[in-house]
Amino acid sequence: MVEWYWVAPAAIGFGWQGQLINGLFWFFLIYQIIVGTSYISLNIVALYVVKKSTRGGKDLHLPRVYESSLPGVSILLTAYNEEQLIATSVRSLLQLDYPLFELIVIHDGGSDDTLGVMQREFNMYPCPYAFEYAVSCKPIKQIYRSHNHPNLIMVDKANGGGKADANNAGINVARMPLYCGMDADSILDRDSLLRVVRTFLEKPNTIAAGGSVRIVNGCQVHDGRLIKTGLPHSWLSRIQVLEYLRAFLFGRLGWSRLQALLIISGAFGVFKRENVIEVGGYLSTSLGEDMELVVRLHRYALDKKRPYTINFVPDPVCWTDAPEDRPTLRKQRIRWQRGLLETLYAHRKLCFQKGSGKVGWLAFPFMVIVEAMSPIIEVLGMIFTILLAYFGYLNVGASLLFLAAVVGLGLLLSSLALVLEERSFHVYPSYRDTATLFLWAVLENFGYRQMNSWWRLQGTWQWLRKSESKWGVMVRNTSWMTESTPSK
Repeated sequence: MVEWYWVAPAAIGFGWQGQLINGLFWFFLIYQIIVGTSYISLNIVALYVVKKSTRGGKDLHLPRVYESSLPGVSILLTAYNEEQLIATSVRSLLQLDYPLFELIVIHDGGSDDTLGVMQREFNMYPCPYAFEYAVSCKPIKQIYRSHNHPNLIMVDKANGGGKADANNAGINVARMPLYCGMDADSILDRDSLLRVVRTFLEKPNTIAAGGSVRIVNGCQVHDGRLIKTGLPHSWLSRIQVLEYLRAFLFGRLGWSRLQALLIISGAFGVFKRENVIEVGGYLSTSLGEDMELVVRLHRYALDKKRPYTINFVPDPVCWTDAPEDRPTLRKQRIRWQRGLLETLYAHRKLCFQKGSGKVGWLAFPFMVIVEAMSPIIEVLGMIFTILLAYFGYLNVGASLLFLAAVVGLGLLLSSLALVLEERSFHVYPSYRDTATLFLWAVLENFGYRQMNSWWRLQGTWQWLRKSESKWGVMVRNTSWMTESTPSK
């Protein structure tokens, strides 16, 4: 995300006030140049490699060539109070085009009827099941199997306070060499798993890989299958569509090419089970358990001097439900910021560590300076501008010029993401949708970015205070989901 400010002081002499104001101005300006240069560099890298990663020609048929060699995958679907979406998500995953997989639904406590829905919809029954607690998790109370789907398993466990503990339980029960972590509010394209697992064959040292995540709001899903794409009606969700496009098509693709990817989305990531067990599984006390695990895998492999890769594949798509109300979005962004800061602080020794390569010398400093510090700099920049205006030190002309330059940079990045989406993936077939997203790329600069920065600053403050961290209840939107009426 590109942050921007309205900072440009008037010439007020050479007193200490002038020196302070000019010093702050140059600080904000240099910071913005660093941010802009970093994102443009990632865009250039991503543009260079994206054509090799997109659908087209013989590449579409390569998974079929590899099918007999594909390893088995355990899909871990964590569910906490997901009675509205769980049946749709499970149906979607059972239809995946993959030769060998098991679907493990982890019911992490909860107070709704998620367990009952699973039992009724998929004819689940209690069964004996041998496993060991290879990684730490809360006690597993019962394991169920489906009479209708032999590869469908459900784990009923005591609540562990977050997704990390539920994932650890799934890892303990899993039988396959790879596992795919997912959220209960997400669905996959039928061939997504084929495409992301293929990288484990093409690059044998791969220990983890992730795919793109898109917003399902505004689409149509019937019986667990995506039948029509479209934009959400909510303005908050439309801006999130842009955020996801920028983050996945450029940010993660660029870092993956540089072999310095620090984040794999918890909504869709595939890992080698033995490597995750070796590092101790997910950290249950972390709000950013997905990033924390990836960074820990980097550190472990670097310390052991093992050859490894962690990859991002843009073509496989996972569709996830996005918040459409401000309170839910606020809680999500606060969690993300806290999770980012927790991870960076816990693994701070990786920064500029000898032998850490691009991970420690490029990616980690980028996350600290550009991502973690951005809400602080953003809000301070706005306060600084207001004070300049109040005391009559604001150069209006220069401020407007600076504003235009920074907004222009943000538009450039958004436009590149839209052009790349249109030419390479074409997920949204209507040109009207593309034009609508471009309009929101302009409008998001006026209000939304500042609101998002304020939320992230709140997350920073909560992390500094070490206040208790909770996931909280997330409001779900199910308007995109339709189900067939059961026959009587």
